[in-house]
This record gives sequence, C-alpha cells and structure tokens, in this order.
Amino acid sequence: MLGEYRFAGRRAAEISANIEQAVGTGELEPGQLLPPMRELADLLGVNPNTVAAAYRTLRERGVIETDGRRGSRVRSKPATTGREFIRVEVPEGVRDLSTGNPDPALLPALAPAFAWAAERGDREPVLYGGEPVDPELAGLARADWAADGVPTGPVAVTSGSLDAIERVLAAHLRPGDTVAVEDPGWGSLLDLVPALGLRTAPVGVDDEGPLPEDVARALAGGARALIVTDRAQNPTGAAVSAARARALREVLRGHPGTLLVEDDHGHRIVDLPLYPLAGATRHWAFVRSAAKAYGPDLRLAVLTGDEVTLDRVRGRQRLGPGWVSRITQRAVARLWADGAVDAGEVAAAYGRRRDALIAALAERGVAARGRSGMNVWVPVPDETGAVARLLQAGWAVAPGARFRLASPAGVRVTVSAVGEGEVGELADAVASVVRVSPGRGYV
Repeated sequence: MLGEYRFAGRRAAEISANIEQAVGTGELEPGQLLPPMRELADLLGVNPNTVAAAYRTLRERGVIETDGRRGSRVRSKPATTGREFIRVEVPEGVRDLSTGNPDPALLPALAPAFAWAAERGDREPVLYGGEPVDPELAGLARADWAADGVPTGPVAVTSGSLDAIERVLAAHLRPGDTVAVEDPGWGSLLDLVPALGLRTAPVGVDDEGPLPEDVARALAGGARALIVTDRAQNPTGAAVSAARARALREVLRGHPGTLLVEDDHGHRIVDLPLYPLAGATRHWAFVRSAAKAYGPDLRLAVLTGDEVTLDRVRGRQRLGPGWVSRITQRAVARLWADGAVDAGEVAAAYGRRRDALIAALAERGVAARGRSGMNVWVPVPDETGAVARLLQAGWAVAPGARFRLASPAGVRVTVSAVGEGEVGELADAVASVVRVSPGRGYV
C-alpha cells in the first residue's frame, strides 16, 4: 500500500510535517491511502490521539481527505501542488497571452485619486477603532447593487475577490465539507478550496453559466456551498443569462441551506446585464472586485450578503488585518464616483477583440468560447502539445490544466493585449495546432 515510505514523528506537528513533505516530494502520491490512525500510532509508538491531531491538521491544510470507513488518503489534487505552478515560461520575443491581465491602456490613472485620498487622510486621519468601510464607497456599491437587483445587506471590504470568498467559506464551512465549483473555473479558487480542507464538486459550464442539472446533482450529493461567476467567467467568458438564473434559483430553492457565493469580478468591464442569484438561499454573499476595471494592484473588493454571513466575516476580519486601507478605499470611491472607467467603452474594446478572434477561429474550423470579459477558451485534443506548439509559433497561452477538474482539455487565450492586426496570425497559429474532429463538442 505504501511501498517503502517510512513515517516519522513523535508529536502531531512532526507527523503532519513529515507526511506533507512526502506529498510534496512525491514519495506519497495523490490518491494514496494512508495507514489507519491506530496502525500508524502503533508503528510510531505514540497515542492514537496524536495521529488523529496530525491527520486533522493535514485535512485542514488540504493535503489529505477522509472518507469515513474508507480511511484517509492523499488528496488527488493536494494544496501543495498549486495551479499557479502550471504556467508557461515565456521566452523573449513571444507574445504573452497567458496572464489574464487587463489591458493597461484601459485602466485609469491612479495618481490623482490617491493624491486626493491621501490629502483627505491628512485632514481626517483613520485611527484604531474607526469605521472599517468608507461610507462613500459603501454608498456607491449599494447604489449599483440596488440597480442590478442584488438584495440589500451589510457591506464589507476585503483585499480582493479571493480574500472575500475565503472569508465567506470559512464563516460557514468546516474541513471535509464539499463546495460546488465551476469546471472549468478560476484556477486560484480551485486551489483555495482544498487548501481550506474542503472538497470540490465540479459543475459544468456553458456560455450561460453553470449547468442547472450539474448544480442539482452536486447539492443533492451533499455539497454545502456553491460558487458562481456571474459574468466574464474565467476561463470561458460565460455570463449567467436570465433563463439560466431562473433555472439556478429554482434548484437553489430546493436546497435553502446552501451557502451561495457570487463573484461579479467583471463589473464595469462587461456590457451584459447582471442576473443575480443572491437571496435564493438563507446564507449568501455577493462580491465585486476593483481589479479588472481599476487595476489588480488595488487589491480591493466590496461584498454584501445576509446579516449572519457578513457579521462573521467582519468579526473575523477585525481579529486579523482589521480593515483594508481607508486611503485605498477612498481612492477607489473617487475613481468610481468620477466615472474614471467608461464601462461601455471598456466592454466594447474587449468585446471587439474576443469576437474578432472567435470569428477568425470559426472561419478556420475551430470552435471557441468567449461571451464576455477578456478571455477566449479553445478546446483542444492535446493540451500539452497545443501549448508547446503555440509557444514555438510565438504565442504563449495558458494551459487548461490550471482551470480544470474533470472537464475536457483546452487553452485560455487572454485577448486584452491582442491588436486588430494580430488576430489573423493568432487564429492561423491556433488552428494549426487544433486537430478538428467533425461534431466534436466541448463543455
């Protein structure tokens, strides 16, 4: 079962560190069954409670998973093998379309807003015990949420979308709980869930968002939470339609105890309407990030949700970082209020680039997806080969393995940096590495 591997350690911390190191080096492989706690305790000459504590730490860190009488085993995708390491080294002279970054030319100038916020901070210093959320930012967020049909709730500010999602999940779930996630979906989120000691239940995605039948299956199978990207889904560009929102809300009404988390990171860079699911369950959170519209380095997201969820999030935040810089919050509020980003113009710019590439690929017999946002998803039969051959042709794209659990292979092309004159050349390169099969579908 475990080959020649020799476990070591006398204390729980030593045993857990020994096992995690073995997972990292490959001595213990993904899916490998670990000894029962009493058996390992006898082997090491320690109390079974010591081994139980070690296994509990490993579960919380996402290294192992426990399935009742079937025992504990190394996770098939342990947190120690993050998806961020699945990347392409881009040689000099190669066009990098792998990053998922916005076009810097479409981001607003930050200096005036920060100068204004800093000057106000000099006049009205924020000290310990102050209000953690800038009132102007909260007001702007509430007004936009109300216009989009998001229910009224408390407001919190976090250091980006992933920070918000992590805090919401931690507020309700325990290690071993299952979270339904989009597949393909955001690679960082697919790493975060197991890192919290949670299980993932993959949910298929088409151009209109998560598939209702997959969501129903995951929730019926015991998933306690569902994470949905409303628009500009990464990596496929999916956007939840009105019909899909109705279908998903119907599924959620049958599982009112589900924790629903919505990520609308595409706010102000898409021109498709929002069809929120918020309020379909007792506990929910709705997150909007400043990253794509105003700049990734701002590290700021606003979220709302039900009273219990937001109270837990804000309470735990007070015990950690306390608050997100009010200077940054004021600067973002200034950018927002001044209309520093023309959402229609930005959405149109990304839309022209997506549509041009998708149309050019279609002319060459290659199916691709990208309904909103700045990414195009291209199904390929041989992901590794496609990435390598495109790199040789002068184009770096993101391997689909960074975004997949059980869905078919593909590559993600970020169009934010693609110029109009480059579309044909890029489409030729992609078509040359995709072996098209008649009737081949994709999800």
